Amino acid sequence: MQNVSRPIPSSPQPQGLPLPPRRPVISGRMADRLFGSLAGGAAALTLGLLLAIMGTLLVGAWPSIREYGLGFLTSSVWDPVQDQYGGLVMVYGTLATSFIALVIAVPVSFGIALFLTELSPAWLKRPLGTAIELLAAVPSIVYGMWGLMVFGPVLATYVQQPLQALLDGVPYLGAFVSGPPVGIGILSAGIILAIMIIPFIASVMRDVFEVTPALLKESAYGLGSTTWEVVWKVVLPYTKTGVLGGIMLGLGRALGETMAVTFVIGNMNQLNSLSVFEAANSITSALANEFAEAGEGLHQASLIYLGLVLFFITFVVLALSKVLLNRLQKNEGARA
Repeated sequence: MQNVSRPIPSSPQPQGLPLPPRRPVISGRMADRLFGSLAGGAAALTLGLLLAIMGTLLVGAWPSIREYGLGFLTSSVWDPVQDQYGGLVMVYGTLATSFIALVIAVPVSFGIALFLTELSPAWLKRPLGTAIELLAAVPSIVYGMWGLMVFGPVLATYVQQPLQALLDGVPYLGAFVSGPPVGIGILSAGIILAIMIIPFIASVMRDVFEVTPALLKESAYGLGSTTWEVVWKVVLPYTKTGVLGGIMLGLGRALGETMAVTFVIGNMNQLNSLSVFEAANSITSALANEFAEAGEGLHQASLIYLGLVLFFITFVVLALSKVLLNRLQKNEGARA
């Protein structure tokens, strides 16, 4: 008889037992180093982009800086025909419209956030909050068109003309509302900017108001405080850092807005008076209107100089806000 070898059956894997753990492709220490390197690279890339933008602006604006120096900021002459340039009108228009926008937007945003967090019925909070946030999604050019065709004529007819008739002949105040009643100018641009930044400031204020511990507010109500006292003495001191951050966010948006301001500010490079109804210009609107047609030379360099000034203004505003936030945090830590 021929012996036939039979394969020995392998023992079946016991059911229910866990499989041995696999070795990770990258060890934990190596993964931490890789993650740290990527995070540091992202931060370095951001800083590098910032320095590259600043360097590009300096190089492009150097002919104008060499020609005018800091006198560029104090001269109101802007004459491409005579090749003479000064940025005072644009800087004034940018700061004035942003200031008007903040004066209007901050109280309105505070009222919206207060109503949504403390006074609004539950069924109204979500739809009202969504409607306010949707304002931020409206394109800026739509705000500009609406301001030019709808809001401007209304402002001229029902605000500017009555004020001019009321203050006619009054020293200083009469000059403050002077100008042709056409509805475009610094005040119109400031109001449009206020409408545009209200959703940002209100959303931030609402979010920081909601993180206030309920125990603090309930304790204040239990002691007999009114809603206003709770908000002013409890909520605001607890959330002032976040509130200030929201205001700075809105200010940054107002400083950098282009198309809406271009439609309603009037785009006039002359500073005839300090009237809020006077047509003026801003840095962003001047860049939008003239940069495409500016030839190489002093005109283009002066426009880039304006961009550098706007970059510097934004940087100073953000730096001051950080300093103020750090002081607030130190004061809170000292009190604690």
